[in-house]
Amino acid sequence: MQVADDKTVQGDFNNARLVSRGLTTSFARRDGKYFITTEGADGKQTEYEVKYTFGVSPLQQYLVAFPGGRLQVPTVAWDTGSKRWFAMYPNERHMPDDPLHSTGRYQNWNLMCSECHSTDVRRGYDAKTDTYDTRWAEINVGCQACHGPAGEHVAWARKSGAKAAKGLGAKKVGLLVDFSARDSRYEVEGCAPCHSRRQRLTDGELPGQSFLDNYHPALLREGLYYPDGQQLDEVYVWGSFLQSKMYAKGVRCTDCHDAHSLHLKAEGNALCMQCHQSAGNERFPSLKKADYDTSAHHHHPAGSAGAQCVNCHIPAKNYMVIDPRPDHSFRIPRPDLSVKLGTPNACNGCHDKKKPQWAADAVARWYGAGRRQETHYGETFADARAGRTNALSGLDRLASDRSVPAIVRATSLELARAYGAPGGRLAVNAKDDPEPLVRAAAAHALAALPSAQRVLFAAPLLRDPVRLVRIEAARSLADVAPTSLAANDRAALEHAYAELLASEQSLADMPATQMNLANLAGRRGDSGAQEAGYRRAMAMDPYFAPAYLALASLLSSQHKNTDAEAMLRQGLKRLPNDGELHQSLGLLLAEEKRDAEGIAELRKASELMPAQARVLYNLGLLQQSRGQLYPAEEALAKARALGDREATYALALLYVRDKRVDRALPLFEELVAANPGNAQLVQMRDQLRAASVHK
Repeated sequence: MQVADDKTVQGDFNNARLVSRGLTTSFARRDGKYFITTEGADGKQTEYEVKYTFGVSPLQQYLVAFPGGRLQVPTVAWDTGSKRWFAMYPNERHMPDDPLHSTGRYQNWNLMCSECHSTDVRRGYDAKTDTYDTRWAEINVGCQACHGPAGEHVAWARKSGAKAAKGLGAKKVGLLVDFSARDSRYEVEGCAPCHSRRQRLTDGELPGQSFLDNYHPALLREGLYYPDGQQLDEVYVWGSFLQSKMYAKGVRCTDCHDAHSLHLKAEGNALCMQCHQSAGNERFPSLKKADYDTSAHHHHPAGSAGAQCVNCHIPAKNYMVIDPRPDHSFRIPRPDLSVKLGTPNACNGCHDKKKPQWAADAVARWYGAGRRQETHYGETFADARAGRTNALSGLDRLASDRSVPAIVRATSLELARAYGAPGGRLAVNAKDDPEPLVRAAAAHALAALPSAQRVLFAAPLLRDPVRLVRIEAARSLADVAPTSLAANDRAALEHAYAELLASEQSLADMPATQMNLANLAGRRGDSGAQEAGYRRAMAMDPYFAPAYLALASLLSSQHKNTDAEAMLRQGLKRLPNDGELHQSLGLLLAEEKRDAEGIAELRKASELMPAQARVLYNLGLLQQSRGQLYPAEEALAKARALGDREATYALALLYVRDKRVDRALPLFEELVAANPGNAQLVQMRDQLRAASVHK
């Protein structure tokens, strides 16, 4: 980030124009100043003066000043390589009320960009006026952003004169944070605040402190990562790297990257050959010593794109249209998983005209039976994301296996929570995991348990040494009666709950935060504050589907179904292709005995979310209740194929009621095999067996 002037501005401001999806943006220069004219908040063309440049390569963006202390980032950028203007959302058109519009909240530098692009940023957000008074110590990322306040270093420099600091170590030259003196994990955590998808827990920058004391990182969530953990959305490296064996074995960021020059330590395959070669590397004694930079390993012509380590093991994906970001999970290509899950793989990333099965066959020919083909956690995550009942046992295995990366174990617990109390029980053992990321996920998942069990298992976590764990324990216990806690636990809950509120309020300018605060208010019995919070979130982001869903659920629980329906329809006006909104509206209409309308909404939801078994299950039940047996059979069969065991039972009952014994009996045989102690199922199976014999 730099002040916009002749030396810093790279873009063409000589009356250039860009037209994208019907919107014209023009660029001009007058009297040494730079101007962008584009669509304003009122939908009219508005001229804005450029105050700062943002970025150098491969693209440069520009910041313009708005009232209320805001700096906004117009959704156009300059391609510094190709020397052209381009739209940041070439396939989308955002209306002026959309937070992704140039004038919107999610294009606000103060909220979305500042803390990782300047040093010691204080956002200065005022929630009452929704304004900013943002300050920084240094406009760019300087030494203190990583090494902390440098007063002692300045004193050392003045005392030592021109003496070189290189090789002396950070502590000896007066810097507070010394990465070289600590283990690899400490360094990775030092980079994580800006190289991870996360939200703040505290205000201000705190270099050198525990990452999970100050940030809540996103796990391997749908929409951010593919089921197998590959990057999907912009996730900034950390969550990918934690999945890798390299992280587990102690590789640190500066083994490959020079933190000061921002360059790689070697070019091409030489970077990887620092370790992955016949001599190995004494720092990593378990590393297999072998020649990898050879056609016998990669099966591509030497010097070709296919012979480059990074293209197979850390393939890049473009973000911000032209900025390639390598996936730092350092994985072995698994086209066989692409066949099963529809996930990308490095082979088809280059051979994009071929099918994944073609790539899987090639890998099988090259590497034989010894190739990587074991069951992958992505298969379990794909089942869990689709709501398949068979996923819970797989999540249990992952969560309890400490050889699995911590971020995978934590994600397993997060996914298990959707299964209610059975999922919550997975967290009981995980609450004692040595990894704080897993303990935090366990604390969150314990909320699915009944109150007495939550108190028993979550209360000890209120005194965990890591802030994120304490906060998540407080969140799980937010609605328990104080009298159900021992005196020392009540005091611990009060302290941790205060930390929880402070963490949310430190990011009060985010709609999701307002929803979190609303949820907490509701759990503490304040439905008025709960409703107000949901409405505040929607005012901040009129396209925020979770707020519509939550408010509709609250209104429905208050027997205000008319208002709940109106809220869901209001959401669908802005988000007509949101499957969850259609699903919720369908269930609400079914509750109102408006079955035909409910079926239409659930059918639309199933089209938008074809992998969601529960949508199909509910659609099938509603169709069956209306006597639409064949459509119901189709929906329930699809839900069953997606792994929903309740759909198997519902489909079996449909066949019984339709007197199709030959179809019903195999399903009851299957149900009894899975639940041999269920007397009702056994009785039904035996009756069907008898009916089949008589028939």
